[in-house]
Amino acid sequence: MIISRTPVRVSFCGGGTDADWFSQTSENGGMVTSLALDRYIHVTINRRFDNRIRVSYSKLEMVDDFEDLEHELVRESMRMTGVTSGVEITTIADIPSRGTGLGSSSSVTVGLLNALHAFAGRSVSASQLADEACRIEIEILGQPIGRQDQYAASYGGINTIKFSKNGEVLVESIDISNETRSKISEEFTLIFTGQSRSASSVLSNSVLEGKSAIANLLRIREQADEAKDFLNLGDLSKLGALLNEAWNMKRGISSSVSNNFLDQMYERILSTGANGAKLLGAGGGGFFLVHGDVSIRQKLQIEFSEEHRMIPLNIDDTGSCIIYHDSQR
Repeated sequence: MIISRTPVRVSFCGGGTDADWFSQTSENGGMVTSLALDRYIHVTINRRFDNRIRVSYSKLEMVDDFEDLEHELVRESMRMTGVTSGVEITTIADIPSRGTGLGSSSSVTVGLLNALHAFAGRSVSASQLADEACRIEIEILGQPIGRQDQYAASYGGINTIKFSKNGEVLVESIDISNETRSKISEEFTLIFTGQSRSASSVLSNSVLEGKSAIANLLRIREQADEAKDFLNLGDLSKLGALLNEAWNMKRGISSSVSNNFLDQMYERILSTGANGAKLLGAGGGGFFLVHGDVSIRQKLQIEFSEEHRMIPLNIDDTGSCIIYHDSQR
């Protein structure tokens, strides 16, 4: 049996600039400043007695040929790794695996690839996992998403991820102090909106609003650099305030990003005295990332606890890894 563990991610700034259409046409490419969150997708793979394939997630599939699998991420991961028969695969998520704004679908793909490679007797790098996940999701399945989620899930930690015009991706770790790490956990909070929409759905329905949308993305790219500097300095107050501008820039890209409910929830968050907030991911639902001093979380709990789940922002440092490998069977 093999068990992989893969984190989801939280993006501070830069989301949207990781899409190929932007990063490969913009002069400076794309850039995202993000961290891997200590909430995970677990994938287990066990050898079956027969050659059939059993896949368990929100539904159960049992097939003789992997080509017949409805779960396209499992199907294409099996094809890419060459493990195509005689296995039982289960995915287990700490949070909903779609529509959270935390890149969980890509974490599923990365975790599947890692576990399947390990099952086949191979140990692969974080770079290979991320690249293969991008190939499956973007090139093979044609999903209209960017490339930040796959790299954040594969590498773990807190990073800037740069996407160059020639398609290369560079992951640079941000070396923060232990004090800053503790403050991130204490001062940043994730609040679930209770709404969820897949990133592919939001992005497919998005209509870029001409030159203003491009200008917003260029500014969002600059914000990723600023977020990196604030983290290096340990200046979380300025980073938190930057979230407000990032949210306004994001809302100016497409009408699909927000709605009346989300706009009102944003205003409720700020009314508690929060320093800044933004909706994570493509938009339409998922989690708000909120910053405030140590007293703000208690105020947020009073305002939202009965209706919205909250999570502290704790960093995962390992990225996708194999946490159990029993090769005796």
